[in-house]
Amino acid sequence: MTTTSTGAQAAPRASSRLLHPDPTVRRLALITLVNTLGNGLFMALGALYFTRVLGLPTARVGIGLTAAGLCGVLIGVPAGRAADRWGTKPVLLVLVAAEAVGTACYPLVSGFVPFLLLACAVTAADRGTATVRNALYAEILPPDRRVAGRAYLRVVTNVGIGVGTGLAALVLVADSRPAYTAAILADVATFAVVVLMYALLPTPQTGPSASAEDADRRTGSALRNVPYLVVAGLSGALGLQFAMIEVGVPLWIVNHTDAPRFVVSCTLVVNTVLVVALQVRATRGTEEPTAAARIFRRGGLLVALSCAAFALAGGLPGWAAVLVLLAGAALQALGEVLGQAAGWALGYDLAEEGAHGEYQGVFNTGFSGAMMLGPVLITTAVIGHGAAGWAGLALLFAAASAAMVPAVGWALRRKAAAA
Repeated sequence: MTTTSTGAQAAPRASSRLLHPDPTVRRLALITLVNTLGNGLFMALGALYFTRVLGLPTARVGIGLTAAGLCGVLIGVPAGRAADRWGTKPVLLVLVAAEAVGTACYPLVSGFVPFLLLACAVTAADRGTATVRNALYAEILPPDRRVAGRAYLRVVTNVGIGVGTGLAALVLVADSRPAYTAAILADVATFAVVVLMYALLPTPQTGPSASAEDADRRTGSALRNVPYLVVAGLSGALGLQFAMIEVGVPLWIVNHTDAPRFVVSCTLVVNTVLVVALQVRATRGTEEPTAAARIFRRGGLLVALSCAAFALAGGLPGWAAVLVLLAGAALQALGEVLGQAAGWALGYDLAEEGAHGEYQGVFNTGFSGAMMLGPVLITTAVIGHGAAGWAGLALLFAAASAAMVPAVGWALRRKAAAA
């Protein structure tokens, strides 16, 4: 693959339509909508189900979910290697089916140890699915449409999760074991539909799959590609922003500012609206890795500025705090769409052809690590230290984004030397 292969040429056209012009992306969008609708339903109810219905102590649920997150970190590379060895679609079908079976077993759980084992299995299947799904995109989407296609699918993801969480409100009103169980079974049904839809997805036509011999020869190549590991780590560091906006900002608003509590929802709405409106458009200019690295740097700096805004809100009267918090949420969302678009481009363009599964596994490991460690880091190292904590987080984002440009240059030199 040439360094100019991952582009966003379809972005202007795609962003002007409700339905994507590419039929393959439309099929993937329908799969994504069904899948994320179920995910949104379970995300909004999972913790409450474990504590209120299963009767597990909150601390034990936290321990279990942290252990499950670690399993999600560890599964990325093995799942990617399996996809390179046996094909993305067969492995994806197995993983989605495994997640369906695991989720269906939640109503049968009794006690902490079964919950722990099941949560680890379900999370591993979920994170493995994410890795293999991204590798599938590399196979079935032409190189010049991968990033724009993923951006469109991310918009659909936000819509699906939003609808799912909205439906979860009905379950929360009922607040009964049958209602929670029905919601879990509805999530399982979405997995079953997704398995069928993936099975009917046409075989990739973008080129022959790697042979078993080629897959064996390339095994471990991503883990030996130090520049790529650095790029993946820097992208993962910027991924801490998700824990910041979902966990840190709500706690900061409620406990450390004079802003009304409803502003928590307002910041999340600002994020969702801007991501839906701008994610496809943000892929423009990512068709060349050096340019994508600069876009990543810009996104990281915007997220760093959002940290400053959130910190500033802690010392302002209520009305001013509201304005600054909303401005901070907007800065974070703008940085998020730029960082995500650039990260997708770099994850594909700097990978070795025929080994997208393993390379996506490595890239997703950085993100999974941020998702696992993010909540505890944000709550202890940031919120627990007030303005100084926010300053430290801003410096982390700024440093990671600034380091991306030289890291990508290093990766490109290594790729050119190996060609």
